[in-house]
Amino acid sequence: MTPVFTSLEVVIDVLIPYITAKLIDLGINAGDMQNVYLFGGTMLAMAFLSLYFGIKAGQFSAYASTGFAANLREAMYTNIQTFSFSDIDKFSTSGLVTRMTTDVSNLQSAFQQLLRITVRAPLRMLFSICMCFVIDARMSVIFIIALVILSIFLYLLISKVSGLFKMVFERYDELNKSVQENISGIRVVKAFVREEYENHKFLAAAEALYKLYVKTEGLMALNHPVMNLVVYACIIAISWFGAQFVVGGTLTTGEITSLFTYVMSILMSLMMLSMIFVMLTQSAASGQRVAEVINEKADICNPKHPAMEVENGNVDFNHVFFSYKGGSGEYAIQNISFHVKSGETIGVIGGTGSGKSSLVNLVSRLYDVSKGNVMVGGKDVRQYDLQTLRNAVAVVLQKNTLFSGTILDNLRWGNADATEEECREACRMACADEFIEQMPDGYDTHIEQGGTNVSGGQKQRLCIARALLKKPRVLVLDDSTSACDTATDAAIQRAFREDIPNVTKIIIAQRISSVRECDRILVLDKGKVSGFDTHDNLLRSNAIYREIYTIQNEDGGDFDEPQNKRRAKNSNKHKAKKS
Repeated sequence: MTPVFTSLEVVIDVLIPYITAKLIDLGINAGDMQNVYLFGGTMLAMAFLSLYFGIKAGQFSAYASTGFAANLREAMYTNIQTFSFSDIDKFSTSGLVTRMTTDVSNLQSAFQQLLRITVRAPLRMLFSICMCFVIDARMSVIFIIALVILSIFLYLLISKVSGLFKMVFERYDELNKSVQENISGIRVVKAFVREEYENHKFLAAAEALYKLYVKTEGLMALNHPVMNLVVYACIIAISWFGAQFVVGGTLTTGEITSLFTYVMSILMSLMMLSMIFVMLTQSAASGQRVAEVINEKADICNPKHPAMEVENGNVDFNHVFFSYKGGSGEYAIQNISFHVKSGETIGVIGGTGSGKSSLVNLVSRLYDVSKGNVMVGGKDVRQYDLQTLRNAVAVVLQKNTLFSGTILDNLRWGNADATEEECREACRMACADEFIEQMPDGYDTHIEQGGTNVSGGQKQRLCIARALLKKPRVLVLDDSTSACDTATDAAIQRAFREDIPNVTKIIIAQRISSVRECDRILVLDKGKVSGFDTHDNLLRSNAIYREIYTIQNEDGGDFDEPQNKRRAKNSNKHKAKKS
């Protein structure tokens, strides 16, 4: 409805100067009061109509632009929910936040203005030029010349600033990234007294954005003075030529008055059109960034005819290679093959960067393999419906996340229909019941955003309980008991053996004590399998595992220390013992 009401408003606005000319020539100059009242009353009625149509056009444009922004955000958010981990890596979290806030706001503002201006300005200019031709075709040449000059100027301006606006929004991403990192890690910042460093980093990002925006807006500011120059030049030309035509008797006073009104209307329309080009130039960069998110096809999606049931907890890796798309291109996992029977408990251990997390992320298809295949329940994970697979393979990620709400709300992320009794049982297995029952509101205790009001170990145990509520075929713990003491860790392992013996457990850990009771232990080194056997056999046959065990049991050291340093250190210790 906005274009309709805007068109009606323009028609009324264009006719008012024509009626004004009649009022002057047939009423005031002729001394005919009846015509003065007639044309004056007509102008008043038209002014009220124009006001009404303008108000309605503004209302409908506001409704439309708000709905447009809401639809964009919904489309983006819905598509983001389908993204795989690699898709999130591609855009970055801060980039997605900028696109859903700043970019969409730019598009909303531009859309609201364009709804009216793209109808109002061209129609008003076209009708005004037509009326000028009706009054005096000779004077209309002035407007044609002005149009040519402004068109050339706008083309040069837009071609210059379009690339700059794209760079501006990339700077917004950097600024949001700095803010997001600082706020999410504020405790670390304060613990290490890095406030001044973070301030400098933020100011650097803000300064880069400021300089680029000043440069862009400085160029855009040229639009207004150039428009004013053209407007005044047209007024001077009309005054010069119009005065001669009036003196010569080929133009009346009312007609030249109308021409002045129309020239202002035409030039105002040109200014509006220049604003349209400015908005389009600015919003084009935002529109492109929003469209990239909406049009992005998730790397991981359901097959045409997905399997809807995972029969058992068998897990098979067959010559698996994997590399991160946004990484160096090198394989994080290389030619890994091993087989796990349903109900087995498998430990995974290795140094930092050995590929432990990359490995388990492939089981629930959070990433897809580059080569080879991963099988769960006897089928390639790419054959399953994603929801079916991820319900059957519960993963407690290395970075634990809790959401604002009660403890029960967080637990029911694992199973929305879980009863309170089922939640209590899951918490018992995860050894979370002991601290929950000590809280004033028990399971109704409110968890702050990010779980800031619980400790790291408590957060881990709640996340394990949440995963257990899915009643999975395969349970993957990615270093998920690292913040728990060894007694709690052992109690959780014991509960797993006794209460869910038929569930396959894959446990990534840094401590030998967390995996030594596992049926078999997978030792990774630089993305390759170094060993896969029981604890006792690995101690005899695998040098890496034996070295880790020795360091942790004798020295309490860090097995992530580079191997050459560790070996040199151990060699020196053995020499010291001999001497």
